[in-house]
Amino acid sequence: MASSKNTENEQKTPPLTAGEKVQVGWYVARMCKRGIAGEGVYQGDLEAKVERVIDRARKRAAK
Repeated sequence: MASSKNTENEQKTPPLTAGEKVQVGWYVARMCKRGIAGEGVYQGDLEAKVERVIDRARKRAAK
């Protein structure tokens, strides 16, 4: 059985290094912790940090 890859997702998310994966995982874990605290908790700062990591990976992949 052949597996079909989601090419749309691959175009949006560049390949991440091990360090970037750890960073994103840490930020997501912190977002989860804040989510447990309540729905009204601000998470925009962590979302911006994740976007910066992904943007750096996109720039690196474009080289």
